Amino acid sequence: MLAAVAVVAPTGSVQAADGITAPPPMSNGFGLTQVGAATGNATNFYLTVTTPEVAGEQHIKIVLPSGYYDAPDRRYPVLYFLHGSPDDPVQQTYPALSMSDQMITVIPDGGARGWYANWLNQKTAAGAQNWQNFHLKQVVPFIDANLRTIATKKARAIAGVSMGGFGAFHYAQARPDLFSHTASLSGDIDLSARSMDLRLAVVATLIDASGAMCASASGVCDPNDSPYKPGVDSDAAFGSPYPVFNADWRWNEVDPSQHMDRLAKAGVGVSVYVGDGGGSPLEMEFWVAGAAKNVKAAMDALGMSYYYVNYGDGAAWGTQCNGGHNAGCWEQDLRDLIPRLEREFAA
Repeated sequence: MLAAVAVVAPTGSVQAADGITAPPPMSNGFGLTQVGAATGNATNFYLTVTTPEVAGEQHIKIVLPSGYYDAPDRRYPVLYFLHGSPDDPVQQTYPALSMSDQMITVIPDGGARGWYANWLNQKTAAGAQNWQNFHLKQVVPFIDANLRTIATKKARAIAGVSMGGFGAFHYAQARPDLFSHTASLSGDIDLSARSMDLRLAVVATLIDASGAMCASASGVCDPNDSPYKPGVDSDAAFGSPYPVFNADWRWNEVDPSQHMDRLAKAGVGVSVYVGDGGGSPLEMEFWVAGAAKNVKAAMDALGMSYYYVNYGDGAAWGTQCNGGHNAGCWEQDLRDLIPRLEREFAA
């Protein structure tokens, strides 16, 4: 669930046509208000916005194709990429995210532990936490209104790493009318009682469990500077995680593994990428690998078509992947996924 980041060099700035160096102007709307000017260059930049749906300021990173300004009448499909916990859109510097000349990539803020959901309790010290509303009711139409997108289901995909893998599946299941493909990269895609380990990992981020979930993107752990502060009640997001007297029905409702039929019925393509974490229970990838197997079993039972990669220890998966829960593996996942999405969009 933690988005442990390996050393992956960010891509350089892309010079847009006709010497354009500034990001395109974006108009407020759909409940989003921009704070200050966009930061970055013409094709790789981020906005800072506020919204009543989520407390505080949020970033939205946008990567445009290098030829975006060459043909003013051309429209593009969109990949929505969801980051892990406790990361931020600005830190999503995977070179693969800038490799496509065929689509726009949008990386919205998901918070350190927002879990891509509308929390059950909106009155905690964390303030408003309606992440699903923010993304699906505000960010998607905001992007369609401000950029030259192809605003149809067939031209949208959603993918994510770790916590974002959960978000990608959850959003595609909640709104299969919006997305034609969903992809999980080492995602927490089983939150059923059989994956109580992953449920408790979610809870750890909510309550700001001391030491256990306080790793920053650099891998430095300081409980006094935890990204999960302020701690909130363990039931704040999805209610009680314990399956007593069916008290966990809200967890079951958002659990991707129990609702793959929604994707099958809506014709949403599915991709799953996962390693084995070296077979060690001390490695987060070990636990998400179990979740991926459960989702695969659910898809097989439904007779679904899907794309599934278990790269094991990562020896044959790029040059930076060790099979763990890290950006070296996710970069290679994206290098495999993005050309496949391009072909689907083109078709």
